[in-house]
Amino acid sequence: MCGITALLLADPNLMASPELFEGLNMLQHRGQDAAGIVTCGNKGRFYQSKGTGMVREVFDQPKLMQLIGNMGVGHVRYPTAGTQSSSEAQPFYVNSPYGIVFAHNGNLVNADELREFLDQDAHRHINTESDSELLLNIFANNLQKTGKFRINEEDIFAAIKGIFDVCRGGYACVAMIAGFGIIGFRDPHGIRPVGFAKRQSDKGTDYMFASESVVCDGCSFSDFEDLRPGEAVIVTKKQQVTRRQLVENPTFSPCIFEYVYFSRPDSIIDGISVYKCRLAMGEALADQVIKKLGVDHDIDVIIPVPDTSRVAALQTAYKLDITYREGFIKNRYIGRTFIMPGQAMRKKTVRRKFNAMSLEFAGKNVLIVDDSIVRGTTSKEIVQMARDAGARKVYLASCAPAIRFPNVYGIDMPSRHELVAYGKTEDEIAAYVGADRVIFQELSGLKASCEKFNRSITTWDASVFDGKYVTGDVSEKYLLHLESLRADGNKGCLDDLASPETLGLHNFALHMK
Repeated sequence: MCGITALLLADPNLMASPELFEGLNMLQHRGQDAAGIVTCGNKGRFYQSKGTGMVREVFDQPKLMQLIGNMGVGHVRYPTAGTQSSSEAQPFYVNSPYGIVFAHNGNLVNADELREFLDQDAHRHINTESDSELLLNIFANNLQKTGKFRINEEDIFAAIKGIFDVCRGGYACVAMIAGFGIIGFRDPHGIRPVGFAKRQSDKGTDYMFASESVVCDGCSFSDFEDLRPGEAVIVTKKQQVTRRQLVENPTFSPCIFEYVYFSRPDSIIDGISVYKCRLAMGEALADQVIKKLGVDHDIDVIIPVPDTSRVAALQTAYKLDITYREGFIKNRYIGRTFIMPGQAMRKKTVRRKFNAMSLEFAGKNVLIVDDSIVRGTTSKEIVQMARDAGARKVYLASCAPAIRFPNVYGIDMPSRHELVAYGKTEDEIAAYVGADRVIFQELSGLKASCEKFNRSITTWDASVFDGKYVTGDVSEKYLLHLESLRADGNKGCLDDLASPETLGLHNFALHMK
């Protein structure tokens, strides 16, 4: 999972980098391994700064001031395939045919096929294992085929349509062409989110693309619109906006896990408030608690695992008329655990990340609510912490159904054999994590919690729960290959990137419309 953003300011004398920096801070929850910004100056020259770590570790004021230009692209990353090397930090860049910067959130399921095509047929050099670089080069190769000295919107739409024709998987992308403008597009299933908004200024209209609406809200942009599946939007330096649906009758299947875990509660994605959706999940979870434990259950208190499950846990407690308490105190300076390398590291990090307050657990039967259960590492430690704090009974409830399958569209879910629910019953999962009982949301309840706020969405990418991949082309061979990439110890080491540098692009603006 990654976060993407792009910005074009109407005033050519302003710098886009400060607002791109703030936008990336608001997307930090979507990627904590690396961050990058590339901007474009008035003469068509690109300036970049990329590095490993959190946004505020990668950028400081001197670096931002070297990122010249009124338009740019930003990205925060954690790797789903490939490595954690800083060479794969985005945005990516190519200087042929016109100078293109590209940032991507998602994952391609036919990356090997595309890599072979680019090498043997298109003769384009691929320097990393990232499928984002593949998307960029497919796009660049499609533009190269025009043979034009100056390209226009029709050429760009045709190039993006070419991506849709050959690239399979989940992808939301933003791009910038030197001297031309910024671009956003979304895969034909709309699996990964992206939208755009506008803001009036003294010089005209500013435009921003972002993975989540909260970024545009925080930067005072308005009229946020989600891109439709198979749609592309082009914003030129002259502030001309062109939208086009490039895929006829697409099957809209957004990722339902966005609402469970990844997105911020104050975001609205595809017309659905993440906050309201999580409230509805809490109500549906309350129904499951009664179904599993009965109306005469012995729960004394409901405690969330901070932060994502708070909203749902609060509504579960309200519907069940049970006391809600904050029993775990979270250290906010430790990242998400299920994407950390190595089981031993994840286990240690859970204890450092959370601390249980005995006064909320001692002598009580506790229902702990979490957003989801992936490897079970956090759950096992959380349950043990509750027992160490004096809980009599510990029930564990998940706002999501049991995760039994890996994600192939951009979320770094581990291999099937690392998933705690893979091949296990609920009783076996409870025994593994040490809980008296484990309660999972039903998939129908989860879908209903989202669909009630947007009736036009009737299909979802819920493949981590039901194993049904919406692109329909995920083979066992591919799953085994992906598992080999994601296995503990197989990801590369982190290193540092150079400070902001000019990419050496000077006059590409002359080739643009």
